[in-house]
Amino acid sequence: MWQRIQTVFLGLVVVTMVVSLFLPIWKVTDGTTEHQLFPLHFSTIENGQRTTLYFPYSLTAILMVAAATIAVMEIRRFDNRITQIKLGTLNSLILAGALGSAVYFFIQVSEQYKAGPAHLPPMLWIMFVGVACNWLAVRFIRRDEKLVRDSDRLR
Repeated sequence: MWQRIQTVFLGLVVVTMVVSLFLPIWKVTDGTTEHQLFPLHFSTIENGQRTTLYFPYSLTAILMVAAATIAVMEIRRFDNRITQIKLGTLNSLILAGALGSAVYFFIQVSEQYKAGPAHLPPMLWIMFVGVACNWLAVRFIRRDEKLVRDSDRLR
């Protein structure tokens, strides 16, 4: 199972999604107030008191957990490549939704507080690596399926 390159790529999808859950998307400090955007929540710390909003920011975390779960299910279905391809395609949509919602909330909060970095944070790059690994995994699964079908035709 782990000797197949697509399994390694799917493992990387799981790792990138779990790591991304704990990294901040956006963070800025202005005077005594600190604003932080994580995939699960948006927090404002003012004079030592934290105010946290979970909705709608938790949508990103929900999609990331769903993507990691589907990637694990995809790894476990190594005996059925067609099912793996279907799960991989579904996971691509979920990963695109997670990345899109993270970028949307990043832009929304950056504009609202008129501050923030001029570049994308590392968390979004890590999520993009997860999307690319999922795409590569589906591509290698399709290549294996084509190889098996071509060898069946020769018999």
